Amino acid sequence: QVQLVESGGGLVQPGGSLRLSCAASGSFHSINDMGWYRQAPGKQREWVATITSDRRTNSADSVKGRFTISRDNAKNTVYLQMNNLKPEDTAVYYCNAQIRTGWARTLTQYWGQGTQVTVSS
Repeated sequence: QVQLVESGGGLVQPGGSLRLSCAASGSFHSINDMGWYRQAPGKQREWVATITSDRRTNSADSVKGRFTISRDNAKNTVYLQMNNLKPEDTAVYYCNAQIRTGWARTLTQYWGQGTQVTVSS
């Protein structure tokens, strides 16, 4: 069984920084794209950033220049470094990964449980 476990959320003042981590565990063959999404109260879940297995990245315009996604393939972990945080970044952040499992190497999308990020003075 594959699990994604997130950590690193919390309360931070505007202009502050946080680093989120998400580690994949369990039995699997390989991990393709990994990414982050977020969901603010009363809003739909939105895409934040994605990183491919060969470390090509892309991010939403709302976070460009402030958030950086990275990964450590040896640790099956994806990170989201968030700088210059704003109150509108307040949301539950979810990690996402496309993982191949089983003899057929079936590609399945997995989600973490979410971690709360609150930006407030």
